[in-house]
Amino acid sequence: MQVILLERVENLGGIGDEVKVRDGFARNFLLPGKKALRANDANRKVFEGRRAELEARNAEAKAAAEKASGKIDGTSYILIRSAGEGGQLYGSVSSRDIADEIVKAGAKIDRNAVVLDKPIKTVGVYNVRVRLHADVSATVKVNIARSADEADRQAKGENVITAALEAERADAEAAAKELAAQSIQGRNASSRARAQGGGFERVTPPSTSQADAGGRASSP
Repeated sequence: MQVILLERVENLGGIGDEVKVRDGFARNFLLPGKKALRANDANRKVFEGRRAELEARNAEAKAAAEKASGKIDGTSYILIRSAGEGGQLYGSVSSRDIADEIVKAGAKIDRNAVVLDKPIKTVGVYNVRVRLHADVSATVKVNIARSADEADRQAKGENVITAALEAERADAEAAAKELAAQSIQGRNASSRARAQGGGFERVTPPSTSQADAGGRASSP
């Protein structure tokens, strides 16, 4: 479909540009969002009559976006989520989840402004782009962790998953060494017992029959 853009659209064009787009993109996004008109003679006249108004509105929107960018660019947001030992989230974090956190912190942004190629599925710290205008973006840090403590450690640059795995491996190695030491001690004790076994002497009194036999043998 050929359309006339009523505002600057990223990767597409500027105000007044006539561009060809997919029908679905036009019907689902550009036309209902009042970002474009179908390209025909009647709409070309409509656009020319509104050009000055549209350009002024775009300049105003860009200025507002630059102001918003100055407030949120470089800010950090913590999202606590459940995850397995390897850091895999039980679920995922979407662009809407991040936008909600930014709005909750007091910023005024469109909930569709957060740009993610795909949902985040692992704990960690991520740089996330927020598109405030076709020509204005901000970058925020999103700290996804299993607890506030882990979030704090991640903010300081620690890879909490690697640290946890290393600690687990160290514990396993220590347990293996202790088990090996106990095994060696057991074998040494067994060897000492066997070495002493050949030189034993009786410490209980002889039986009655043995005593009688001894007495008869010694009588005249």
